[in-house]
Amino acid sequence: MKKTILQKLYITLIFIFLYAPIVTLIVLSFNASKTRAKWGGFTLKWYGALFQNRDILQALFNTLLIALIASVASTIIGTVACIAIMSLKKRSRAIIMGVTNIPMLNAEIVTGISLMLLFISFGLKFGLGTILLSHITFCIPYVILSVMPRMRQINPYTYEAALDLGAGPVSGFFKVVFPDILPGVLSGFLMAFTMSLDDFIITHFTKGAGVDTLSTKIYTEVKKGIKPEMYALSTIIFLTVLVLLLLVNRVPAEKDLKK
Repeated sequence: MKKTILQKLYITLIFIFLYAPIVTLIVLSFNASKTRAKWGGFTLKWYGALFQNRDILQALFNTLLIALIASVASTIIGTVACIAIMSLKKRSRAIIMGVTNIPMLNAEIVTGISLMLLFISFGLKFGLGTILLSHITFCIPYVILSVMPRMRQINPYTYEAALDLGAGPVSGFFKVVFPDILPGVLSGFLMAFTMSLDDFIITHFTKGAGVDTLSTKIYTEVKKGIKPEMYALSTIIFLTVLVLLLLVNRVPAEKDLKK
């Protein structure tokens, strides 16, 4: 009995520590006062001010655009890389996978500085282009990590059978192989999108003057005080993610009930 109570108390404390800061942020987004130390009454004016703030909206647009393009590009490159890796011998495959894991284990600040020096050596102008190249680069290993387990599970003779039955290499891949690795591809895409959306350090070192994402915009505002509009934007993002998670979990449950 005591053990059960302690377990419940422990889990409750974990959730409090996880979600108390988010609840505080949501409450502040409805606070009429700009100061965090005083409650000035309930208001929605910060949500209205958010959609009138061009700098924040531009940073949001840049963040979503970079995350979408980077995740699509890295998913395509990573999936093709998995196919190529699977055609290698066992020893070569182990070496390539070991090299692929290095960027994920490496500190982001090292990756950011390395990419910055690389772009400088090539004489590239810093801006959205360099940020996009950086995000594609560090997202590829995560896609490979997601797709490779599915590649190892498929039967290679199925693809050969499709070719023997008259399917072309491309149509055989999309009709036989791709449906089997699709869960891994989608998982890699979502992971790449999340990593790109959340990145700050690499973006900070590879962005140009006047170009901001949400993470760099918030970092800049911390020095002079975060605007309440940022609380409103963070609340909208959190609620959007929460609704998407509820929908994603509800659809499989409804399918199971129908069966």
